[in-house]
Amino acid sequence: MIRKLKSGGYRLYSRKINPKTGRRRNLGTFTTRAAAEKQERAVQYFKRH
Repeated sequence: MIRKLKSGGYRLYSRKINPKTGRRRNLGTFTTRAAAEKQERAVQYFKRH
């Protein structure tokens, strides 16, 4: 899940909510949406291989 930040960057969050904090885990901050999408694909691949 990618959200745009006030600073203009993009942050990748986990899809599931972290039960310990009640919020989504931060999986990285990127300057472009394309970079965040690329990382999201890598995360999804890694979860299944």
